[in-house]
Amino acid sequence: MSSILRRGLLAAAAVATLALSACGSPDAPAAPAGTPASAAAGLTVTDAWVKPADSGMTAVFGTLTATGAPVTVVSATTSASPRTELHEVVMNGGAMTMRPKEGGFVVDPAAAHELTPGGDHVMVMDLASPIRPGDQVRVTFTLAGGETVEFTALAKDTTGGEETYSDHAGMNG
Repeated sequence: MSSILRRGLLAAAAVATLALSACGSPDAPAAPAGTPASAAAGLTVTDAWVKPADSGMTAVFGTLTATGAPVTVVSATTSASPRTELHEVVMNGGAMTMRPKEGGFVVDPAAAHELTPGGDHVMVMDLASPIRPGDQVRVTFTLAGGETVEFTALAKDTTGGEETYSDHAGMNG
């Protein structure tokens, strides 16, 4: 290949590279890798986990963070069961009682909303099959505006929150 042809090809490549690099704005940040899809709905879910169970019921926990305006989670579905409810634990007659969370989980951007054993959580009832440590459960939250937020909860053993989940006598839902 002649040196004139090589120089011409190199010059064309340099012009093409310069032209393509000018298409991006220096002020526009690159999209971060692994941005959760939930960020688009104004809610992120981190540290999501589910308590292993052979049958019956279990619960999903994690940290909910509103990324803008307050967000309300009004319902949840999971890959582990056709029956899922948002629950809270409250003092009732001197005893801690679990019940459906009226109005859902309100997540204010000023503070994360923790889903914890003995507190707010996603109750997963009528398990289709056992959930073993290391299993992954797909969870979808529906927000008050109709948006959905999908995430995965990892099944892991825990030493805290050793409550047991069974049918709640007299509980509506």
